[in-house]
Amino acid sequence: MQRRGAAPKDWSLGFEAYKFFYEFGKTLIRELDGEDYPACCDKLMIMRILITGATGFIGRSLVPHLIMQPDLQVVILRLESESGRPFPTPLDTLRGRFDTVYADLRNFRLTVRAVHEAAPNAVIHLAAVGATDPFLPVNTAVRHNVTGTLNLIRACFEKTDGIRQLIIARTPGERSAMNPYAASKAAAWNFCQMYGRTQNWPIQGAMIFQAYGPNQPANTLIPSAIAAAVAGRDFPMTAGTQKRDWIYIDDVAAGFAAILGKTFPPAVTIELGTGRLTSIAATVREIYNLANQGGQPKIGVIPSRPGEEAEQVADIVRTKEMVGWETAVTLSSGLARILSNHPLKNP
Repeated sequence: MQRRGAAPKDWSLGFEAYKFFYEFGKTLIRELDGEDYPACCDKLMIMRILITGATGFIGRSLVPHLIMQPDLQVVILRLESESGRPFPTPLDTLRGRFDTVYADLRNFRLTVRAVHEAAPNAVIHLAAVGATDPFLPVNTAVRHNVTGTLNLIRACFEKTDGIRQLIIARTPGERSAMNPYAASKAAAWNFCQMYGRTQNWPIQGAMIFQAYGPNQPANTLIPSAIAAAVAGRDFPMTAGTQKRDWIYIDDVAAGFAAILGKTFPPAVTIELGTGRLTSIAATVREIYNLANQGGQPKIGVIPSRPGEEAEQVADIVRTKEMVGWETAVTLSSGLARILSNHPLKNP
């Protein structure tokens, strides 16, 4: 536990070095004793991962992906008000394979308690408000996205020992910060940078570009367009000239897994995207072509929102150099996967 005014901790011995010494110890014991390393000692190498916002769109794919890794144990931080409520699909079918702690990140004391109970080696912070409603009230955005993030950071590094990595989910909208959601996320990241650079705390960002896939909220663009397309209805929309880097949700989960356990300089951001741009209008047209049920996108009948960036694209060259990861699913194949499992396509 670090006291205020104390020298920053040296976090240079990261997971990779830890794993090296672990494997070296196993080899040494085997050569000296002629026996395998005791199986119970493998538990020492199981990494406990605390995930906030795990019941949201990203978390509902990330948790199953991480649970499949043999050396990881997942702990979900859930709102206390949700205690006793069922988990959403597909987490409801995995209930016995992860642990749960409860807190409200806006409350520092409860956040510290939950982090202590979880006893994680690493934390992935997905929890936020405004992703599907970016023009939410400013006070709400600040309380959840700024105060909540600050409470989690301090709980991890001021009040807890043993956490070697905190990954903060970021959005490319932070760069222009043209709505309360993006502005609050940008403000939270500024604090992450401050703590990373002044205290040497191992905080990294994972900037998720235009994610889409199963379990995405129904009021967002792609689920709304798909619902209209498979029903053969027209789809009123904006001009859709903005170009986005669309990344399938399974690739997002794999990207987080690639970042997890690696050692980076504090306050570094890894960008999760495909590096390819497709306009919103072209994406909706592709949905209608794949659905082939009639109807059409009515492009330009709804006014565009102010402040939209013309282009948002990930630097995939830098990402591959840093983590050795790249996406596997193209936009067309990702859309086809969603359509093939749509209930109206499979009544």
